[in-house]
Amino acid sequence: MHIVIAGGHGQIALRLTEAMAARGHAVTGLVRNPDHTEDITAIGGRPIVLDLEQADVEHVSGLLEDVDAVVFAAGAGPGSGVDRKDTVDRAASVLMADAAEQAGVTRFLQISTMGAGRAPEPGRGEVWEAYIEAKTRAEDDLRSRDLDWVIVRPGRLTDDEPTGTVTLAEAVGGGEIARADVAAVLAALLEAPELTCRTLELVGGGTPIADAIATLAAPEQA
Repeated sequence: MHIVIAGGHGQIALRLTEAMAARGHAVTGLVRNPDHTEDITAIGGRPIVLDLEQADVEHVSGLLEDVDAVVFAAGAGPGSGVDRKDTVDRAASVLMADAAEQAGVTRFLQISTMGAGRAPEPGRGEVWEAYIEAKTRAEDDLRSRDLDWVIVRPGRLTDDEPTGTVTLAEAVGGGEIARADVAAVLAALLEAPELTCRTLELVGGGTPIADAIATLAAPEQA
């Protein structure tokens, strides 16, 4: 399998790259900063320098030839303002989805956030409001497409050691999750193409990742 990760130098993206490369898959990471390319190469990925805020659909779709899946893991990040929440967290996702459609890549995983799809929590400021709005609109755009998409909304992210056990469902009620466990869930989803067109919230829990995904992918019982 060949996977392209937008936002390839993010903490979850790097963990996902390492995991998928270790399983024998080809992973291409799209990064804006040329200084980040060596980090991706060191863990078995192939970096491509690309500024998603400046790229066009034709160029990006050309990068997706012979690709099996796209993971949108990009984000404007801490310290960014209102404008970049839209140009990265929303518009870059739309760009990647447009390019995937044009290139004929149907599998598309999007990392969103807990709280998307709802009114922002009061008192957290205009940047937080812009972030939730951008993630919500990116989700809405992806759901409108004829792609085999899955949206993952992690809870509060930590750098704790992975547990390999999670709670993964359409609604989980909040919580936290290790970045390494998010990456492990994404890796498992990439290898479970039967699970599609779902918006899933993700926090730490007691269910092994493989079991959580198998349960969601199983046909509903009559």
